[in-house]
Amino acid sequence: MNPHQIEAVRRRMVVEQLEKRGISDPRVLEALQRVPRERYIQHVSQADAYADRAWSIGCGQTISQPYIVALMTQALELSGSEHVLEIGTGSGFQTAVLAELAHDVVSIERFAELSTEASQTLAAEGYKNVKLVVGDGTLGWPEDAPYDRIIVTAASRETPPPLWEQLNEDGILVIPLGEHEGQVLRALRKRQGRPAETNLSPCRFVPLVGAQGWPVDEDAPPE
Repeated sequence: MNPHQIEAVRRRMVVEQLEKRGISDPRVLEALQRVPRERYIQHVSQADAYADRAWSIGCGQTISQPYIVALMTQALELSGSEHVLEIGTGSGFQTAVLAELAHDVVSIERFAELSTEASQTLAAEGYKNVKLVVGDGTLGWPEDAPYDRIIVTAASRETPPPLWEQLNEDGILVIPLGEHEGQVLRALRKRQGRPAETNLSPCRFVPLVGAQGWPVDEDAPPE
């Protein structure tokens, strides 16, 4: 596909998959229009990169469908000044969207292979406000805490306490909560230390594995 064709496919994705399903934040829509999703999932065709579905990216992990990326990003209510923690770098696509909209992003990935690939792609795309680390995402990243926003791109039965502790007062944490079979995507705003919850959508993510998440031997395959 030539650049004009890719631009048209990307615009159709924004209109049909995002705007028509209630994504209304203009900054989020603009970011999804700018970020070349095909660069982050090069094993599929350029057109398929914008399909309304998740794709496997190796190591038992997935890149979420565009709508879920947009929904989670919109729920963070980013203005451009925020210090953001992302749990689960994956391919780096969600990281790139966050980098377009926040002041800076710290992203944790437990698979070094995925982190390295994402780092190379993000560097090639020119992002300088992203810090990638390899580690246990359920423990957060205390070195750069506290955070104004935290986004978790894997499912947990409950919010890992270290993540809640590393979230600033009036900050927002977006996370899928539930069992392996399915979860509810939730936005939690920290008010006087307690969560004010908003349910966003039913969903199904790969499990959040770590000391404060699913044990490795319970790591279920993605849908």
